[in-house]
Amino acid sequence: MRIIAVSSQKGGSGKTTITGHLAVEAARQSGGPVALVDTDPQGSLSDWWNEREADDPAFAQATMATLDADLAGLREQGFRTVFIDTPPAITGAIQTVVVKSDLVIIPTRPSPHDLRAAGKTVELVERAGKPLVFVVNGATARARLTGEAAIALSQHGTVAPTILHNRQDFAASMIDGRTVMEANPSGRSATEVESLWAYIAERIKRLPVKAQFKSLPTSRAGFGNRPQGPVGAAVHPAAL
Repeated sequence: MRIIAVSSQKGGSGKTTITGHLAVEAARQSGGPVALVDTDPQGSLSDWWNEREADDPAFAQATMATLDADLAGLREQGFRTVFIDTPPAITGAIQTVVVKSDLVIIPTRPSPHDLRAAGKTVELVERAGKPLVFVVNGATARARLTGEAAIALSQHGTVAPTILHNRQDFAASMIDGRTVMEANPSGRSATEVESLWAYIAERIKRLPVKAQFKSLPTSRAGFGNRPQGPVGAAVHPAAL
């Protein structure tokens, strides 16, 4: 099982949107079974998932106190990829998630303030000895600053070759629990997410092998079922 953390100190970097979109695309492209974990107290990823009609990816409720056990439970159930959304601040929670991750994705908008804020996240990831990938997000087409941001980031780590541009369909799709691939599959935003996941998937394949993946049992009764309760409730791994 591969654990992918999406982390950035800067609020508004697009962590939640990127986490949800990559998880859906991973499930669509047989990168699954895929699970989402939301460690951000704001719970934006949880809210988005509860609006979804589709069952994939699965959602696993976890706390920092039980994260080891929760991840172990997902591994035992045969999940191959887990995406973890983190809080928008350098906290002990982010450190814990990064240490347990196989790859850290750092979304960064192409602005001087965002680039400066990325430094602390990079330091944390480097101390943990984890590989990282920068994703330039919210870019303006043909803007000079976008290219300059990619160059600046490349001095500190790998930059994904696919840039996500600032389009309204990203925000609109998140309102009702969808992604741009589902809301507008022929649009440019969908193409960008598909290309970004293809790159991330190749990076994951090159990570050191740490364990054999388990196959899901033939019967998957109860897998992905929605919780019976108020909006905002999430599925605990034990209930998947």
